Amino acid sequence: MMSEVPGANYGIDPALIDFAILADWMDGQGLARGQFENVSTLAGGTQNVLLRFARAGREYVLRRPPPHLRPKSNDALRREARVLSALAGSDVPHPGFIAGCMDESVMGGAVFYLMEPVDGFNPANGLPALHAGDAAIRHEMGLQAAAALARLARVDHVAVGLGDVGHPEGFLERQVGRWLDELASYSRHEGYPGPEIPGVDAVAEWLERLRPRRWTPGILHGDYHFANLMYANDSARLVAIVDWEMCTIGDPLLDLGWLLATLPDPAHPFISTAAELAQAGGLPSPAQMLARYAEASQRDLTAIDWYVVLACFKLGIVLEGTNARACAGKAPRATGDLLHAMTLGLFDRARAVMARA
Repeated sequence: MMSEVPGANYGIDPALIDFAILADWMDGQGLARGQFENVSTLAGGTQNVLLRFARAGREYVLRRPPPHLRPKSNDALRREARVLSALAGSDVPHPGFIAGCMDESVMGGAVFYLMEPVDGFNPANGLPALHAGDAAIRHEMGLQAAAALARLARVDHVAVGLGDVGHPEGFLERQVGRWLDELASYSRHEGYPGPEIPGVDAVAEWLERLRPRRWTPGILHGDYHFANLMYANDSARLVAIVDWEMCTIGDPLLDLGWLLATLPDPAHPFISTAAELAQAGGLPSPAQMLARYAEASQRDLTAIDWYVVLACFKLGIVLEGTNARACAGKAPRATGDLLHAMTLGLFDRARAVMARA
């Protein structure tokens, strides 16, 4: 059975989502039939398309890759859907997975999946009055971020069916070379003068020299910071970790390093991914975040400074890619300048951590 309103596409580009195809696919999944209602697009932390709608009294969020598919867009979404499905029943806060279409031929070349809507807010989009006005709530928000990450790191990825995801063997050994190669590849962008980032070689050498020799594989979110977290509207409770497209099986302590590397502080104002939260203050210190993580984890945190430096190194190089594209006219110049400033801040933080360690 096709859509109850033939040809209706609710103001959404049918090249992205064709509702007649979606209705037919949902019917085949055994989901309740009916007209689509309250269709709206949602802002997300990535270029992926997020669409919210209701059908037969049930609310859904649909997620698919961006309009202009990149070579690995579908694979990233397949992996994301698989991880969310595997987390069902765990104590890790995440959007509930409903069903997924992993056959890209169904919807014009893109895979997609349906998940439960999350009742909460993303601090990157601002703070409700309750959270903006209460430093104790903001403090607990930070601790909740660390605690949720510890719960994710406890999940046995093999037991939940993710034993064949990623390539954990040699994960840490690959990191420095992988990201130096990525940085070198930016020279293909015409007009890019090359990376003007003080300390790249020194940070790389430090990371290689002090790399941990023993670690335990687990689920790695891959981009864990406040812009990818959602909190309850009436408390400090973390209700969902979102944007799992970078997830893999690797060293979960890199997620903790990522959270600490992006933790706002007055010395590094360009790093924060949640400006209003950073400006409001009240977040816990790195030591307090580590203590909350350690309460729920058996992982050895003695080398955590190394993971913070790796996170600064990797994220800084990722952001520099947009600066390179801006030099070539492929991204807004203002965005390139902003992200380059964040890159410089991240490498400055990396050197400060190295000096302290």
